[in-house]
Amino acid sequence: MRTMGGDNMFLELITVFVAGFAGAGMTMLLNKTSGGRLPKWVIPVGAGAAMILATISLEYSWYDRTRAALPDGTKVLSTDAGGAAWRPWTYMVPMVDRFWSVDPGSMLTNQDNPERHIARVVRHGRWAKPEARVVAVDCAQQVWAEGQGDAPSWQEDSDVFPIVATVCAEG
Repeated sequence: MRTMGGDNMFLELITVFVAGFAGAGMTMLLNKTSGGRLPKWVIPVGAGAAMILATISLEYSWYDRTRAALPDGTKVLSTDAGGAAWRPWTYMVPMVDRFWSVDPGSMLTNQDNPERHIARVVRHGRWAKPEARVVAVDCAQQVWAEGQGDAPSWQEDSDVFPIVATVCAEG
């Protein structure tokens, strides 16, 4: 599974710098075509604006890019979108910065009890490595449990995290 970790952080940083140079270049071109009438401070403002716009674009496209990199058939269980003080525009248009997925191809079915499955659920977060967890799902009882052990703590599905519905539909 490809991840959206350190390598892509570096590529995104390069993208933002290239956008800054492009913004400065376009502002210089605009200044030249206007006969040099624009003040000198417009060039760094153009570079900064281009860098901010590139960053915003990369932030909002992260979820779609990450989801597209997942194996075929992967189902998204839930997303977490919200705002942050250092990104005030996210209060107006919330941005997905975390989501959970399950790969039906990773599911195992209990041969003695075909209503029970084991699935790998992955938590994806912006600027974080994917975190995989193993869950057991009992389709007959409509419950799921995380981790290992002799006495699992079974939980019911929720609207926010519909793992039972997703795994049982695939199994």
